[in-house]
Amino acid sequence: MSKSISVTDLQSALNAAQIRLKRAVQALAPKHKGGELEEFAAAQEALLEAERALAAAQNEPHAIPIEFPVQWDTGAPLPYLLQNDYRAFLVFFLRDADPGWDRTYVNIRHADDASPSNLAVVEFKRCICTKMGTPNDEVFHGHPLNGKGLRGYSPLRVKNSLWIKELEAINSIHSGYRPEAWRGLNHYIFGFHDCTFECVAESFLVEARATTVPELLTEICGKLVQ
Repeated sequence: MSKSISVTDLQSALNAAQIRLKRAVQALAPKHKGGELEEFAAAQEALLEAERALAAAQNEPHAIPIEFPVQWDTGAPLPYLLQNDYRAFLVFFLRDADPGWDRTYVNIRHADDASPSNLAVVEFKRCICTKMGTPNDEVFHGHPLNGKGLRGYSPLRVKNSLWIKELEAINSIHSGYRPEAWRGLNHYIFGFHDCTFECVAESFLVEARATTVPELLTEICGKLVQ
């Protein structure tokens, strides 16, 4: 039988992870000896895991990573949200791997480009609420879930979501309210470069497409009016 870990132990683990990350950041400043970037990434991940473990033990809201088949562009994903009363679609540019990139230039994207691009379309099933806007990546650490496993540029799900509880409380006055109908909903967070997308939905489907933004948006609008 496994030994339970106390909240005090988890807090100590979080403090140790914070110190480790601080040292990893400091190690990036002088001339590198090798392994500094790897240690920095490992320290970041250890801190996130410690944050999530402590929040879970205290039954607090926290963000956990989810399996996602694609990666969006970190510089200019240019997300679009299209929805009606019962369907929601999120479109964004995918990360393009360029083996010849030497970091001395940037590729400027335009949504009205006539040539096809690598795009993703995410359809959220049984989506009951969405929001997209602030914070951007410069103030992402101001999000209420910062320090609770939150990470930018990554698809996340919020456990013990206060937003879901708030929405359920609003809808609980309905004569047809069924508590069990809310148990299958998830709070998703996608942190992009210039905005953050969040929604409450049951699940999602992801499709990668090689097409233009106008063509894809037109196709989705057709689905929304069917």
